Amino acid sequence: MRDTYIPVTSAASGIGQEIASDVFALCIQVVNLCFVGEPQSGQWVLVDAGMPKSAPDIAAAAEKRFGSGARPKAIVLTHGHFDHVGVVIDLADRWDVPVYAHELEKPYLDGTSDYPEPDPGVEGGLVAKLSPLFPNGGIDLGSRLQTLPADGTVPFMPGWRWIHTPGHSPGHVSLFREQDRVLIAGDAFVTVRQDSLYKVLTQMTEITGPPRYFTTDWEAAREAVEKLEALRPSIAVTGHGLPVSGEELAEGLARLVRDFDSIALPDYGRYVPERSVQTDSAGQGDHALF
Repeated sequence: MRDTYIPVTSAASGIGQEIASDVFALCIQVVNLCFVGEPQSGQWVLVDAGMPKSAPDIAAAAEKRFGSGARPKAIVLTHGHFDHVGVVIDLADRWDVPVYAHELEKPYLDGTSDYPEPDPGVEGGLVAKLSPLFPNGGIDLGSRLQTLPADGTVPFMPGWRWIHTPGHSPGHVSLFREQDRVLIAGDAFVTVRQDSLYKVLTQMTEITGPPRYFTTDWEAAREAVEKLEALRPSIAVTGHGLPVSGEELAEGLARLVRDFDSIALPDYGRYVPERSVQTDSAGQGDHALF
């Protein structure tokens, strides 16, 4: 099922945006990946690897930006969920490059373990209800899989450091460059309500917590958001949704930290700690239907 085309997309699919002179974000269906490196150079890295069946689109975008026959020095993964490793094996084989991930993510990338099943019963919209259709099985990268350096550096990405931001997955990482405060956040937080089909389709910007149906540790997710907000990023590319910068990003992250329980934490779900449910005057919980 890992190789099965997933028929979900958004208005942003196929659209790329230059975040910095050497950072280009590309949306593949509903997920973002990044090319990090100066255009037309041979020194670049792919961060995350899109949706299943997207290898031709990613390779074509790489050649458009870096030239014919372009191949990166490495692929770096924020985590191993299906929409971030969709064609990582295909691309790593095509380009003959290593793939780097956090030590705690390795069991899902070396064939040892599967992720916990997504939770269709979590509070959220239609995408959450459809989540059993999404693959949760691990993949096996074999000898290509490498562990990110313990000192926080990112191979072939000078000036960047990786930050452990678990919660959405045990070995989730975000990437940050102090020089210009660019953040590649992965799914530690996102800028679209990924459980709402309407918001996914329209890419309505809303800084919120990680996708609910795949997040299994909400306390760690809260701490990850606090850690990233403290960096005061100038611009953020998240795994889902449009890039956000400046005051909109600063205010949105501050609000997410302050109101994490009401913005990000679901009222109910398989992986949600018990808490009192906020109700409206009719006694009904607050639910996202679409």
